[in-house]
Amino acid sequence: MKLIDAIAQNSPEIATLRRDIHAHPELCFKEIRTAEVVAQKLTEWGISIHRGLGTTGVVGIVHGRDGGANGRALGLRADMDALPMQEANTFSHASLEPGKMHACGHDGHTAMLLAAAQYLAKNRDFDGTVYLIFQPAEEGGGGAREMIKDGLFEQFPMQAVFGLHNWPGSDVGFFAASAGPVMASSNEFKIIIQGKGGHAAMPHNALDPVPVACQLVQGFQSIISRNIKPIDAGVISVTMIHAGEATNVIPNTVELQGTVRTFSLEVLDAIEQRMQDMTTQLCAAFGLSAEFEFRRNYPPTINSAAEAEFCRQVMADIVGADKVQVQEPTMGAEDFSFMLLQKPGCYAFIANGDGDHREMGHGAGPCMLHNASYDFNDALLPLGATYWVRLAQKWLTQPLSKL
Repeated sequence: MKLIDAIAQNSPEIATLRRDIHAHPELCFKEIRTAEVVAQKLTEWGISIHRGLGTTGVVGIVHGRDGGANGRALGLRADMDALPMQEANTFSHASLEPGKMHACGHDGHTAMLLAAAQYLAKNRDFDGTVYLIFQPAEEGGGGAREMIKDGLFEQFPMQAVFGLHNWPGSDVGFFAASAGPVMASSNEFKIIIQGKGGHAAMPHNALDPVPVACQLVQGFQSIISRNIKPIDAGVISVTMIHAGEATNVIPNTVELQGTVRTFSLEVLDAIEQRMQDMTTQLCAAFGLSAEFEFRRNYPPTINSAAEAEFCRQVMADIVGADKVQVQEPTMGAEDFSFMLLQKPGCYAFIANGDGDHREMGHGAGPCMLHNASYDFNDALLPLGATYWVRLAQKWLTQPLSKL
């Protein structure tokens, strides 16, 4: 493993910073303290900053020895927000905020990028510009989208953008990057079936929405098995059904809610249209009506081929080609996808281990993402920071005509 010595030597300081962020988690668009910590550190290291994109976002600007005159630039992105959940850990850096926890490792993502920023600020032996994007509100708020709306790519023109997420379950020292879709789109639906309530002993006097809702739930599964090509992935999950208040009363309405996940917008379009048609036509067949709402949250995260291969080469230079894996796509979602709709880039993964790094006082659960017993592995800090630095240095050596 070829870590940058200066980063490795400074990793205890960065680990302390990471744990401080972990102890003070903040939810989406409320990352006020975290953004202040980031801004103070970047300023302390002589890095120019811009604040306020996406409400609490911070962008650091590191020009190389040419002052960025050659026009080459790339973005490196870390997310800052925590999750609205109670931490089960009781070790010294556990959350001090009830009901809030860094259970996805965004504290570590922020710390890794800060470590890279510190090194790049002291070693500007490159031509071009590195934009350090500290993004709010990944966990459901769409902070990437909001930063883009506020002019991220207009104010900080870059030819590509890159992201990195920790991944529990694999040994520390491994990376993964792949071309194409690596995370799914995230979408939600809400359906209200309108019938006519009545006495449960006299159903002929009512228009019962309950059996129609049951048929609709089953029918949705046929969309995946019979309307979508077998080689295309998609998931429809009805996760909430609300109806009725008494055992002897047929309710007026049934409400269904759930989620849809796909790896392509084309499949998503087809699923949404088929769900709407099925809802409208099935309800009409039974003399009922329906309200159909479909909300698209995050698009699929799709890596561009050239940038994914470039990242794999950088990883191989650091840990060896045998430790660079192909990332199996997951139906989880990620709002870095909004950035990849605008710019070429790659969302990659760094192994977080199996949880053995956790100190005494960790919860009884596994060290998995979005688990109350999770904690980021500080052993990743010098490795992730080295990756960011080597990626930026190597990428900026390419001729502008190839970018």
